[in-house]
Amino acid sequence: MIETKVSQGIISTYFEKMQRNLNLDVAIVGGGPSGIVAAYYMAKAGLKVAQFDRKLSPGGGMWGGAMMFNQIVVQEEAMDIVRDFDINYAPFEDGLYVMDSVESTAALLYKAVHAGATIFNCYSVEDVIFKNDVVSGVVVNWTPVLREGLHVDPLNILAKCVIDGTGHDSEMCCTVARKNGIKLNTETGGVIGERSLDVVSGEDEVVKGTKEIYPGLYVCGMAASAVSGTPRMGPIFGGMLMSGKKVAEMIIEKLKNQ
Repeated sequence: MIETKVSQGIISTYFEKMQRNLNLDVAIVGGGPSGIVAAYYMAKAGLKVAQFDRKLSPGGGMWGGAMMFNQIVVQEEAMDIVRDFDINYAPFEDGLYVMDSVESTAALLYKAVHAGATIFNCYSVEDVIFKNDVVSGVVVNWTPVLREGLHVDPLNILAKCVIDGTGHDSEMCCTVARKNGIKLNTETGGVIGERSLDVVSGEDEVVKGTKEIYPGLYVCGMAASAVSGTPRMGPIFGGMLMSGKKVAEMIIEKLKNQ
């Protein structure tokens, strides 16, 4: 019966996909634009990459543009990345470009998957694997399990590198520091917390703050701002895109040399 075949097709191929991703080069936590850009460039370079997002629709805050006006702004410095993703754009003024936020987010996701990255939605990363003082993977569970407070054990996924792309909350960095009593690569050794909005400084600092924050753990996007205590920047997304490309290039170089 076709009803059974539909279910069999979904179940069998989904579990094949899960099994293929139990041992990764890179696990990306959070489905925002910087993480998706990182997934695209790393997968294109031949790395085995999976991205985990707790929402039904990955893409972070880019879908909504600004206050649900579904347009975003990107500055000249990031336009090479926009062109890599074949996103339509129009010049505005002073080296700024505008584009549709829905098209932009959909393009990022489409290109990342077609480059070879796997994106899992409805997954929450509740912890990391921490072996020999190195972040070595992620601990995942269904988002509804955690939201309902159900006592269901998670699954473990090994990764050579983990990227914290969880946005304003920098959840992985907070978890690693809190649970393991270690110092992060920040001025205080901990998560400093993002500052109030300053577009120019925020765009510059989010790229500068994209780095290996602890052995095996990298940070990009707004998580980089939150960890290092730099300003948020609002609905201009060039810094997010450049941060994602930067962290991808750092990890590609690291794994190439191992």
